Amino acid sequence: MVALRGLAQRRATAKVGRVGMSGPAPSTLRGRGMEYAESREYVTGDDARHIDWRLTARSGRTHTKLFQAERERLTLLVADTSPHVYFGTRARFKSVQAARAAAVMAWAAVAEGDRVAALRGSAAEAPVPPAQGARGALRVLDALRRWYSGPPSDDTGLGLAMDRAFRMLRPGGRLLVLADAGSLDQVSQARWDALAAYHQVGLVLLTDALEQQPPRSSLPFWNGRAAVDVDLDSAGPRQQWRARFAAPVAQALEHLPRRGIATMALATDAPVEQCLSVLGRAPVRAA
Repeated sequence: MVALRGLAQRRATAKVGRVGMSGPAPSTLRGRGMEYAESREYVTGDDARHIDWRLTARSGRTHTKLFQAERERLTLLVADTSPHVYFGTRARFKSVQAARAAAVMAWAAVAEGDRVAALRGSAAEAPVPPAQGARGALRVLDALRRWYSGPPSDDTGLGLAMDRAFRMLRPGGRLLVLADAGSLDQVSQARWDALAAYHQVGLVLLTDALEQQPPRSSLPFWNGRAAVDVDLDSAGPRQQWRARFAAPVAQALEHLPRRGIATMALATDAPVEQCLSVLGRAPVRAA
């Protein structure tokens, strides 16, 4: 996951022309901010809404307030650690792909000057606290290694994780969620709407080829007690399979972007840098 830093650094960036940047580029300034810095005398062009009336009354000269620009955005990664993700039939488990994708996005966030933090659905484990630079990214990577090495026994679901994320983020933050589509029914539409109203939200859906397009044959499965054969060549079982696995992914890809949430599906055997599309820029492939 440390080596994946190189993929994040190959993101498309704006070109520099004779008169400055050409095209979109990440800025170290996140906005005017709300923290008061100082007051100075009013000059033509200043916003009249920011006049410091108390100092103006004391000095007899019009003064305006200045605010500290916000330079540090928080990027919060939410990891789905439900049993659904500890499975895979192509290249790697969904849990491993989730850890890789989260690592790439964490490196991309710190490259933009963000503080990074992470959490999962757990009533016992505290979130990884926000931090900048390599230290922040490495803290997140260590947590991802622990969370995705095996199913945690205390997972409480994606719904609780999203509730904690809503309380942790301040307006203007960025939320990046890595989840199995089977966990999305734990998150209400009202929660998605509330998050998208105040934050930049991206969702990476973890998928596996067998779930999305099963073979037309009978497959043996273990239900915990005995082997069970599922005949996926029959219309009924095949339709039920698609309703259980493929339909939730298709529905999320159709409906969540309409709510202002950048959403993409990432297969277990797909190039992990595809996840960068939810950050607003496409990755740049190596020559």
